[in-house]
Amino acid sequence: MCGLAGLDFAGPMRALALRGKLRQAAGMESPVSAALRGQIFDEVAARFLSSSIVSRQELLDFTVGGESMPLIDRSRGIRNPKPLEATLSVVSSADGPYADEEVSPGIWRYDFRAGGSGGDNRKLIAAHRLGVPVLLFRKLQPNVYQIVYPARVAHVNEAESHVLISLEELSGFSPGEASVVERGYAEYLAKRRVHQPAFRAMVMRAYDTQCTVCRFKHGELLDAAHITADSSHSGDATVTNGMAMCKIHHAAYDANFLGVSPDYEIRINARLLDEVDGPMLRHGLQEMHGVKITLPARRAEQPDRERLAERFEVFTRG
Repeated sequence: MCGLAGLDFAGPMRALALRGKLRQAAGMESPVSAALRGQIFDEVAARFLSSSIVSRQELLDFTVGGESMPLIDRSRGIRNPKPLEATLSVVSSADGPYADEEVSPGIWRYDFRAGGSGGDNRKLIAAHRLGVPVLLFRKLQPNVYQIVYPARVAHVNEAESHVLISLEELSGFSPGEASVVERGYAEYLAKRRVHQPAFRAMVMRAYDTQCTVCRFKHGELLDAAHITADSSHSGDATVTNGMAMCKIHHAAYDANFLGVSPDYEIRINARLLDEVDGPMLRHGLQEMHGVKITLPARRAEQPDRERLAERFEVFTRG
């Protein structure tokens, strides 16, 4: 985010943490339930350390200590294992039957299941009362989820039958009370912990972990390049606003040394085409001029042509 790098977030972080503690009612999860929750979270961290993007089957096949412990329910958006005193996980899905949505950066509304404050919702309310961490799964596309953890049930609204689930660091956050700096911190945190990792993972998945320009395949040296910059109001973190690029071609794209036309053709800045230099310039850039980029296999994941046209106009002016 532009302008956030120089802000001091230490004060807002302490204030949010204090407010979160003050808003939690006195309570404590039993030792047995707390130990199992801790073991589950340790296993999640160990198994999904390299990527927060997982398949539905991986979540259903999850085990702890050799015992089956699915992280999501097969048919419901809430997972309440019997040994736990409070909810383990919830699934936020834009296409589900309830009005789940990100109501503020890093904060999601999750509607109660039908039945008031009883049933599954009882353990969801208990998660707030006990102040325990939960897992939030964002459904990015069919059978593909992003794990957001640790998260907290930050607020319960029984009158309107919903809770607010937030990143743990924002558990005391109230958008109506927040200062400009606190709101900036919330946006920064949500971008860094939620949207940027999801964007990169989805782009890498779509492009089969290879550079769209040169087909270089080592993920450690690949970036998810934005077509419309993420600092722009329209620079959303959707797969069609991204292309997988190696770090050389990403830097060249951002600097307008390399452009991609709406017809998916690579163009190299005229000044570079006239230069004489070493093999990197000749093979890495000049020989790419006029070549078509490698596209994702699924049409729905291919770069948005309108975004490319707008970005290509900037390249041609440059």
